[in-house]
Amino acid sequence: MTKTPDSAVRSYIDRHEDAFLADLADWLRIPSVSADPGRAGEVRRSAEWLADKLRATGFPVAEVWETDGLPAVFAEWPAGEEGAPTVLVYGHHDVQPAAKSDGWDTEPFEPTLVGRRLYARGAADDKGQVFFHTLGVRAHLAATGRTAPAVNLKLLVEGEEESGSPNFTALVRREAERLAADLVIISDTGMWSETTPTVCTGMRGLADCQIDLYGPDNDIHSGSFGGAVPNPADVAAALVAGLHDADRRVAIPGFYDGVVDLTDEERALFAELPFDEAQWLRTAKSHGTQGEAGYSTLERVWARPTAEVNGIWGGYTGPGGKTIVPAEAHLKLSFRLVAGMEVEKVREAVAAWVAAQVPAGVRHEIVFPGATRPCLTPLDHPALQSTVRAMGRAFEQKILFTREGGSGPAADLQDVLGAPVLFLGISVPSDGWHSINEKVELDLLRKGVETSAYLWGDLAENFRP
Repeated sequence: MTKTPDSAVRSYIDRHEDAFLADLADWLRIPSVSADPGRAGEVRRSAEWLADKLRATGFPVAEVWETDGLPAVFAEWPAGEEGAPTVLVYGHHDVQPAAKSDGWDTEPFEPTLVGRRLYARGAADDKGQVFFHTLGVRAHLAATGRTAPAVNLKLLVEGEEESGSPNFTALVRREAERLAADLVIISDTGMWSETTPTVCTGMRGLADCQIDLYGPDNDIHSGSFGGAVPNPADVAAALVAGLHDADRRVAIPGFYDGVVDLTDEERALFAELPFDEAQWLRTAKSHGTQGEAGYSTLERVWARPTAEVNGIWGGYTGPGGKTIVPAEAHLKLSFRLVAGMEVEKVREAVAAWVAAQVPAGVRHEIVFPGATRPCLTPLDHPALQSTVRAMGRAFEQKILFTREGGSGPAADLQDVLGAPVLFLGISVPSDGWHSINEKVELDLLRKGVETSAYLWGDLAENFRP
């Protein structure tokens, strides 16, 4: 395999950047807001636009896939060579709601170029980061003289990510055979900053629950009965108080079973990031840090499991006093999970812990909604190293590493397809995802194009499933 020449890639991008940006602007004009039922037709129009553009790019297969909700787009371009790895790129074409009256300086669905910044809803999240692969694969072909990518390249572009992906798992299961891949690349992520390019190596998972506590059949007089019957609000408070120990470790027995600890190398790499804790606190609108003893703020957010109280209520909350023992109280808890943790085992541990804490005379119910598994790519994984090399060539500097504290659809792809997951994104915190004046930095978008152009050849040479 011939290495993709850097100069040839950059020359091709130079010649085609204006047309690429014009096409991206056309796509950004489609208000594909999945949360608004009145714009379902626009989400469909967005999917059809993308499928047409992928066919024009050269993908021999580009289809709109129906779901029980809004449509996704699938595309495929075989390498034509036996043994080539198969790579699936994930992104989404739906966007968050936006209106100029929200405080935008420009019309959110009329892309506006200001210097080297393109302002529009979806510019970074996630149309821009999906679309850079179209120019990237063409640059890869032009620079190497190939007629097909060096890998079997597939794209899955969802239409409901901004609405919680309610039909995504079912879609992946239904189409698992056609989606089969040796590697999944998520292009719905970001970097540390404009000057510190990074690769994300993992995301935490999520499990949550609601605990309902029932005492007396109705509110009763605290003078006549208080101190002699159990109070469900007391029980709720005791559960919250007992959730952590003095070192802010989750006190639920078995909660940490299987947790993959940070390596010394990972901790050292995190420490290289130019983290300003004071600025982070200002962004968080908080006034102090707190968390598991022995870990830095970034380590706590990215690589340690957590338990959070999302809501607690019960009894009388109106003006003045009401001397009662309330009939019921309620809690909402959520748990961020890290690599090695199993959702069902966490649920079992939480349920057993609650049952052991609730006294006789109080009945409890616990409900666990859907959950998301964590995912993690080891630093020495050859596909991750290919991604780092490709980004390093594009940015011409050292690439550092991050993780994501939140959760996303990556784990669904990992679980159903049985393939490792990598993250490739060029967005930065100032891009304003889900906020007013969302934008993408064109210089970084170009770096994404370059990375995509370099990546397929590197994977073909260095990654064998």
